[in-house]
Amino acid sequence: MCSIFGFCGTDVRYETVKTALSKTQSRGPDASRVVNTGNGWLGFNRLSIMGLTDAGMQPFLYGGKRTLSVTAFEDQLTEHGPGRFCETILVCNGEIYGFRPLKEELIAKGYSFGSDSDCEILPALYREYGTEMFGMLDAEYALIMYDAKTGSYIAARDPIGIRPLYYGRSKAGSYIFASEPKNLTGLADKIYPFPPGHYFKDGEFVKYRDMSEVKEVKHDDLDEIAKNIHDLLTEGVKKRLDSDTPVGFLLSGGLDSSLVCGIAAKMLDKPLETWAIGMDIDAIDLKYAREVADYIHSNHHEVIISKKDILNALERVIELLGTYDITTVRASIGMYLVCKAIHEQSDIRVIMTGEISDEIFGYKYTDFAPNAEEFQKEAEKRIRELHMYDVLRADRCISVNSLEARVPFGDLSFVEYCMAIDPEKKLNRYGKGKYLLRHAFEKDALIPESILWREKAAFSDAVGHSLKDDLAEYAESRYTDAEFEEGIKKYGHAKPFTKESLLYRDIFEKYYPGQSEMVVDFWMPNKNWEGCDVKDPSARVLANYGDSGK
Repeated sequence: MCSIFGFCGTDVRYETVKTALSKTQSRGPDASRVVNTGNGWLGFNRLSIMGLTDAGMQPFLYGGKRTLSVTAFEDQLTEHGPGRFCETILVCNGEIYGFRPLKEELIAKGYSFGSDSDCEILPALYREYGTEMFGMLDAEYALIMYDAKTGSYIAARDPIGIRPLYYGRSKAGSYIFASEPKNLTGLADKIYPFPPGHYFKDGEFVKYRDMSEVKEVKHDDLDEIAKNIHDLLTEGVKKRLDSDTPVGFLLSGGLDSSLVCGIAAKMLDKPLETWAIGMDIDAIDLKYAREVADYIHSNHHEVIISKKDILNALERVIELLGTYDITTVRASIGMYLVCKAIHEQSDIRVIMTGEISDEIFGYKYTDFAPNAEEFQKEAEKRIRELHMYDVLRADRCISVNSLEARVPFGDLSFVEYCMAIDPEKKLNRYGKGKYLLRHAFEKDALIPESILWREKAAFSDAVGHSLKDDLAEYAESRYTDAEFEEGIKKYGHAKPFTKESLLYRDIFEKYYPGQSEMVVDFWMPNKNWEGCDVKDPSARVLANYGDSGK
């Protein structure tokens, strides 16, 4: 991951921008730079992944169809801005898949580049295609760009929101954009998540792609569906293996992460580096992760944690997340601690994860969907809101440990196809959740058959049943019943409803006071469905959890 910052006005000084950018130094520990656009500021913290030389350092300055050297006049850029020689200035946190053919196209049109960075092509794309470029990108990205010809700032975010971007306005009315809310605290009164699949220009947000929107329902038969799912996910993994630095894999032993590892293991000519985490007393998934690791012959690493580790990490995790959502906080503790171990114990820079499968194919609670139409509506809602929950969790837990997340299940072609499958076929009519995904990889034998058909377990439960229980017990000890009743009165939006949710909200407010609307609400089962009106987000409380916890 990298960290980007854009102050679209002249009402702050260099030192203020530098301080704001430094709050996310862990996202980009390799180098940092702030430049004066002449009409504001752009800043960048670099985590080197593609194009590792100094020429790949941002912001990228572009003019006369070529990249300009920042180093040659860095003092001028800090003090006065680039002047007339520069047409475009860009900062981008992203991976642009398939950038090489685009680069060749641009070179054929007379453009030249100074590095192997995938993001360096973006100013040239903008000069050639304007804002139409955003619909052309197969990418996970967030960017801020200054058009020196028009004096306009442009910002944009990928259609799922895998890369983070937030915005607010200064007291003088200038727009401010940044990778995380913590960059904006103290500069903007109200902080908002930048909407995925949108670009911003001249004070307006324009939607360029909505992944929840189905243009045409696919009525393919089961074999055709399986083939398409198989081929698209395989291609999604293949794209994300492209890195100039070492790649590691989170392996929980569940279906999604195991499939990602199985697909990658078949493609690579060396063992994967896989990592799993579990509690010291009742971890569910460690044995399953080990089974997959043995099957694919990976170099497998286990991280064992205790109740003390969980409670010690709690406040730090809420601070880095910028959320109070119960599910997100619970699941983030294990992910944060395993990524911390990866950072401290290896040279890995890129992490492959299994997020987003649940939102597409269903979770334990979607078995209760009353009909296909309701199932589809729920999937659309989850895809639209994903950037505030599981995607946020993966980004923060990984990036705070100076790693980059890549999410094959978030591949745009894969998501677009799966969302368009006839929802009647996505309903659990097969006696097994995510049947379409399982069936798609049934013939390949990439992972053990027992794992392919294993029931879903919630990640926080899989790390250890006691994790959730330890947190709830700790929250119970922090408030009397009377203190709880009084404490929830402080909050109107997303009102806490258990002592655990109040604890998380109180910690959140300590770091992000008055910013609760950055998250729309609690990630909970659909209470309107029979069997889903529950008081806890864990699938463990649902009647159909069954063998998931074994």
